[in-house]
Formats: sequence, C-alpha cells, structure tokens
Amino acid sequence: MKHGDGESWSGRAGFVLAALGCAIGIGNVWRFAYVAGDNGGGAFLLVYVACVLLIGVPLLLSELVLGSRARADVLQSFSHPRALRAWRAGGVLAVLVAFLILSYYSVIAGWVCKYFLDYAIGAHPGTAGAAPEESFRAFVADPLQPLAWHALFMALTAAVVAAGIEKGIERASRVLMPVLAVLILLLAGYALSLPGAEKGIAFLFAPDWSALAAPKIYLAALGQAFFSLGVGMGVIITYAGYLRSNEGLAASAVAIAAGDTLFAVAAGVAIFPIVFSFGMDPAYGPALAFVTLPKVFALMPGGAWFGVAFFFLLSAAALTSSVSLLEVPVAIAQHRGWPRAGATALVAFCAFLAGAPSSLGTGPLGDVRIAGRGILEAVDFVAADLFLPVSGIAVALFTGWVLPRGEALGACGLSPRAAGAWLAAVRYVVPAALLAILGVLAFG
Repeated sequence: MKHGDGESWSGRAGFVLAALGCAIGIGNVWRFAYVAGDNGGGAFLLVYVACVLLIGVPLLLSELVLGSRARADVLQSFSHPRALRAWRAGGVLAVLVAFLILSYYSVIAGWVCKYFLDYAIGAHPGTAGAAPEESFRAFVADPLQPLAWHALFMALTAAVVAAGIEKGIERASRVLMPVLAVLILLLAGYALSLPGAEKGIAFLFAPDWSALAAPKIYLAALGQAFFSLGVGMGVIITYAGYLRSNEGLAASAVAIAAGDTLFAVAAGVAIFPIVFSFGMDPAYGPALAFVTLPKVFALMPGGAWFGVAFFFLLSAAALTSSVSLLEVPVAIAQHRGWPRAGATALVAFCAFLAGAPSSLGTGPLGDVRIAGRGILEAVDFVAADLFLPVSGIAVALFTGWVLPRGEALGACGLSPRAAGAWLAAVRYVVPAALLAILGVLAFG
C-alpha cells in the first residue's frame, strides 16, 4: 500500500528541512565538538568530513532511494519481487530502533524543556543557592518531575505528528530550523566576543596531526558520521516515501549531510569558547548541558538570557528529531488502516510507557543495573550502539545487492560514473565501516 490520504511534502525544501530536523538533535550540540577537540581538533574534522562523504552520504542516498521507490512505510521499502521476505526484518529492526530511541530521547528532552522553563521564569540552577550539580541530581532523582516532563514532551511530539506531514512535521520544520540557525549563529557570535574565546576555538580547530597515527580518531569519526546523520532508524526512508518524485535525491543527501555538519561545528563554536573563557573543563552529554554550562551562565554577563536561548535551542532540536522518530511507526500503523490521530496517540502512549523505566532509572530505579549500566544507558547501548549499525548494514546490503543494479543506479539520479562509485561504496565500504563500528562498540 502506498502512502495514503495523498500526504506528501509541499516541495523538496520542506523535505530537506524536515530531514535536517531529524539529523540535527541534542547530540549535535553536546557531543560533536567535544569528540572533535578530544581527537585532534582540525585533524579530526578532516577525517570526519571524509567519513561523511564516503559513508554518510552514500548511506543517506541509499535510504532516499529505498523510500522514494517504495512510496510507502519502512517495512514495505525492504520488499522487492526478487527479495526474500526475510529482508523485511531490516525494516522491523529500523522501526524498533526508532521506537526505542524515541522512548528515552523523550526523557532527556523533557529535562531540557524543564531547564528552558526554569531559565525563562528566572528559577534556573543557582538561584536557590544550590550548585548546578546538586540541582540536576535532585531533579532527576525525583520520582515524578522527570516523568511528568517526559509525558509533556511526548504529548508535544504527538501533537505535531498528528497534524500530518505538510501541516504538522513540515510546518514545524519550516519554523524551527531557521530559528535554530539564527540562534546558533547569534550564540556563536556572542561566544567569540568573550575574552579567552581563542582557547575554545583552538580546542575545536587546532590540528594535532599526530592524532592521525592513532586508530581511535578514525573510529571516532566513523561513529560520529554515522550516528549524527539519522540513518538506520527508518526516518529518511519514511520521509522519502512522501516525496512526489525521486528527482534530486543525491543533492538532498549532500544538503542534509552538509547542514548537519555545519550545525554541529557552529554549536561547538557557540559553546566551547564560553567554557574555556570561564576556565571550565570541557565535557559532553548531560554533564555539559545541565552542569558545566549552568555554572558558566551564572558567571557571565547576561547569562540568564543566554541560558534561555541555549535551552530553547536544545528543546527545538529535540522536537524536530522526536517527531521524525515517532513518524516511523505511525506511518506503518496508518498504512494498515489506522487514522493518523489514533495511530499517533497509541504509538506515543506506548513510547511514553517504554520510556518510563528510563525516567525512573535516575531516581527510584537508580539501583537497577543491566550489564553494569543504568536503565537509560542500557537501552541506549542496545538501540544506538548495537541495533543501529546493524540496521545501517541492512540498508546498505539491500540497496547494493538485492535491488537490481540498473534500478539502483537509475533511482539515485547520478551520472553513470558517480552512480557506479556510489554503488561500490554502498556494497563494500559502508558495510565494512559499520561492522568496524559495531565491533568496537560491542566488544571494545
């Protein structure tokens, strides 16, 4: 069954903005710059760009080809007259990855929204005398507050998805993505004006060429290129199914990869000059967003307003990513006869329930350990570190080896020579790289 109800993007710009919304998430803000600075700065950036071009863009284009040719959900995108039904497992895995990531991503996004509100009303960490570490620890340990914010964020995500492709997801992306771009540029401009900002820029960009001799820089760049682009979750496949034609797929893949990379670099320029300007140690993840930066905001002139802008930026980035994750299972339910509103409500409620243990895992269930990890970390490890690379491998193998060569080459929209290079990358380079990532993440 093709996409029902005549739903489609209003144009390619709307699709690219929505796909960028999927790729640009919380991780772009709080992980990319730290990984770059910790792995050779400018040397890492060169390796990263190479990985994006050799791994990220070919895999993105593969997902665009699968989605646009099927014009259906991710399960049906893994079907072909010459393909065994077992290949449907690739679609099932992508849906499972999207659902699991959504379940705990909403928990973290709820924390972000809570901090945005706190800064907006002047009740940010430190105003009551507690240090940012204590404030954050007390908040996530509470049994009800994080769960309530998780529910609120999931409801907001569901409201956007229930409105449909053009009136919901595309409209939100057309509003939020330009706002994100303007905000990150304003924050970066302010950060660069601070004394000592050059230390942060050096951390991010100064090349340490000796790092090129260490294998970890290549694995770090490979992993960041893969995880940052939003592939392997069925989102790009699902979104591509709403395209009215398969023209310009290669240009769309390049635009998505370039936009994602530029945003991540801009986020690093906005954050690390501030961190170094106030003598803080660089960090990434929740420690950066909820502890280090609130400390900095408390010291810097106009820090409260900077906090409002920063946490709004994170909230908006989280929302554009979460709606893309929710759309993957909703599209499947809709194709099987469910009305969009009902499918959205059901899937969102199930995702909320699935995320509840992750929310409670920092509080009442804090003593629960799964293979030495907390609940949220364990779900993240299974979904993002194990299942996601396997899903990416399935996409590459199906596109490269199951689709007839002529069909794949014709759908990608490249010149014969470029199309041949793309197919070779999908068949050999991408699976090998993802197997390397999987091996390191799974077995150290």
